[in-house]
Amino acid sequence: QVQLVESGGGLVQAGGSLRLSCAASRSIFSVMGWYRQDPGKQRELVADITNRGTTNYADSVKGRFTISRDNAKNTVYLQMNSLKPEDTAVYYCYYRFVRDYWGQGTQVTVSS
Repeated sequence: QVQLVESGGGLVQAGGSLRLSCAASRSIFSVMGWYRQDPGKQRELVADITNRGTTNYADSVKGRFTISRDNAKNTVYLQMNSLKPEDTAVYYCYYRFVRDYWGQGTQVTVSS
């Protein structure tokens, strides 16, 4: 079992920045990433990163968000810059190893 604990969400004005963190309870060996979900919408992939550092981003966040990981700390980060109101959602961390593990979610609200 792997527990994922997210932090770093909050309220920010449009154009601002936030940094999300997700700490795993044990060593991570595979893909980690972030999804987001707004009420009434499907959960969508924001970004993910392999254990070797290969990254993948949704088109809507390319150039604004950066995903990174620190394997020594079992942690993945999502730096979000130039935030827009449409980025408002609950952000979920996930880890894919044999099965998917999910964090509890952290709210990000971007005001216009």
